[in-house]
Amino acid sequence: MIGYFIINGIQYEVDFPNDITLLELLRESGHKEVKAGCHTGECGACVVILDGELVNSCQVLAGSCIGAEILTVKGIGDLHDPHPIQQALVDTGAVQCGFCTPGIVLASYVLLKDNPNPTEDEIKVALDGNLCRCTGYVKIIEGVKLAAERMAKNA
Repeated sequence: MIGYFIINGIQYEVDFPNDITLLELLRESGHKEVKAGCHTGECGACVVILDGELVNSCQVLAGSCIGAEILTVKGIGDLHDPHPIQQALVDTGAVQCGFCTPGIVLASYVLLKDNPNPTEDEIKVALDGNLCRCTGYVKIIEGVKLAAERMAKNA
């Protein structure tokens, strides 16, 4: 199957088997920032923003995404130009092993786009489904709050 995808604003034409997931397609296309975790949609490591919606890419067939806009964590910021969410997570010590970080960044991005001043409970709901085994979530929640404050100041 051949299809095109818009990944982080760049159009790609990809030849792929019709039975692979979006996660597999992205990773095989070099987008290693999309992590392969549980493959069951439970851990949040593989989340991407697909046509504006946060999805577990391990649960979506690639063929159903032809023509779609896909945003990975690299599409919002990188090491040299981090998004305020990425920087706030670093500044609060919320990044340890880093495996869950891309999913947490994207879940926070979707939350803050729709709700620039979330409560702690709203942050917890938005991050539900993103498993982190290192931090205990306290620093992650602090990071999202800090990102919201910084983004409000820069708006």
